[in-house]
Amino acid sequence: MAMAAAASPSKILIPPHRASAATAAASTSCDSLRLLCAPRGRRQRPRVLVARPAPRRPFFFSSRAVSDSKSSQTCLDPDASTSVLGIILGGGAGTRLYPLTKKRAKPAVPLGANYRLIDIPVSNCLNSNISKIYVLTQFNSASLNRHLSRAYGSNIGGYKNEGFVEVLAAQQSPDNPDWFQGTADAVRQYLWLFEEHNVMEYLILAGDHLYRMDYEKFIQAHRETDADITVAALPMDEERATAFGLMKIDEEGRIIEFAEKPKGEQLKAMMVDTTILGLDDARAKEMPYIASMGIYVISKHVMLQLLREQFPGANDFGSEVIPGATSTGMRVQAYLYDGYWEDIGTIEAFYNANLGITKKPIPDFSFYDRSAPIYTQPRHLPPSKVLDADVTDSVIGEGCVIKNCKIHHSVVGLRSCISEGAIIEDTLLMGADYYETEADKKLLAEKGGIPIGIGKNSHIKRAIIDKNARIGDNVMLSFFMCFEFDLTVFSGWLRRPDNVKGGWGRPNLTWEESLKSDLKNWNITKDLAMDRGASNNTVGTYKPCTGILYIRFEIFSTLLVSS
Repeated sequence: MAMAAAASPSKILIPPHRASAATAAASTSCDSLRLLCAPRGRRQRPRVLVARPAPRRPFFFSSRAVSDSKSSQTCLDPDASTSVLGIILGGGAGTRLYPLTKKRAKPAVPLGANYRLIDIPVSNCLNSNISKIYVLTQFNSASLNRHLSRAYGSNIGGYKNEGFVEVLAAQQSPDNPDWFQGTADAVRQYLWLFEEHNVMEYLILAGDHLYRMDYEKFIQAHRETDADITVAALPMDEERATAFGLMKIDEEGRIIEFAEKPKGEQLKAMMVDTTILGLDDARAKEMPYIASMGIYVISKHVMLQLLREQFPGANDFGSEVIPGATSTGMRVQAYLYDGYWEDIGTIEAFYNANLGITKKPIPDFSFYDRSAPIYTQPRHLPPSKVLDADVTDSVIGEGCVIKNCKIHHSVVGLRSCISEGAIIEDTLLMGADYYETEADKKLLAEKGGIPIGIGKNSHIKRAIIDKNARIGDNVMLSFFMCFEFDLTVFSGWLRRPDNVKGGWGRPNLTWEESLKSDLKNWNITKDLAMDRGASNNTVGTYKPCTGILYIRFEIFSTLLVSS
């Protein structure tokens, strides 16, 4: 979602005492320079330099100067690499992203053919000169740990090698016998470690967002406004507002009220005039709410005070700590972000975000920005090989083998193998973790198995195909409408619950008989109703009301599915 520019012609009055320190420092620097450059012809009497406070006059700044705008300038002192600690929260169970998160942590979900979701906040940190980064995890963290160690294992922070990207997993201890209970509790349990770092601020980030942001501007805004906490915010429409923390701000950008995921009358009460953010009247009417992005800059002493003294039992930043800090009179500022941002919290959002990078002429999110690249694990794969294929409006990852097929408006992941005659449309292929040798394929064929990849003459439309999936020849996976139930595809079989009767073309089949039935060349009609799979060999889930088929592991039989 592209945000409107956050320009505002109005100016905000800031009390003069916040400008005095910077002016005094500049005065001292200039006087020292004059002394160093004095002529050496004659001996001069030493003099004492006194930095006097600036005159008490109003100090103005435009709201654009403290927003994520290309026109704003950054000059952090001290430097962000030494004064800011990045903390990425990636420990959620990711239930809304299931089954993508069945075997992996949410930040480890593949993204944009070559990347993982965790690469976004880590790259934003590195591009913002923040090289001390912790990633807090709790669920299914093995693949995430492996990716981070391979991608960012050494030489972070230049020749001094002071930087790091380190995973902190949830753990039990005598003082904390429980696992992470929420975002604030996760930070609290490792506060003893964060406190050891000689920094001024903690930068709290989410691990499941897709965006590009200069955190140095964010931190500069925090310091210039003399804030205790600064919350990244963006305008939001009413349809999506209930999924976010909403805020009201005054004319100085200070948050005066905060509500986490409000509904009903509470939602209406959080409606504000977003023209104060620089939106025109039409866009302000369309987006009458200010939503929190779940990204915070918190001064170190404030964080220690909040989590240890004021709210020792609080588990969540968005619903407890931030509203509590606002109510106690702390200076909690809003910082407007005016670029593309997407919360990758659901299957539909994940699908749309990936396919959005194929949009033309300008994609929703670009991986080709030279000024702020997205980093990931170096894999040393060969270039993709495209033989007599028709590829349009698509992104192809490294190491793919694509033969005489048609690919349109799709994202094809690493090491994907697509055979002759296949048609891939509006689909996300996550690729494979390894190549199968010719000997492996021969052995599979002898046993009636299917190699990794997409088979000959198969047609796949509007689907998410996970890593290492095996789709045989002449398979059709094409969904155009919503089903009443979730559809689960097993390894070569379809299964239905006892309480679902008919609609298969074989209405008299029992549950056990259907499990044994070979589905080769079987046409499944649009009134098919299936359960969400309860078996360990579940390989696919159709998410209702999204029209997206998700294939997890493998299909060994030829399967024809149509609308």
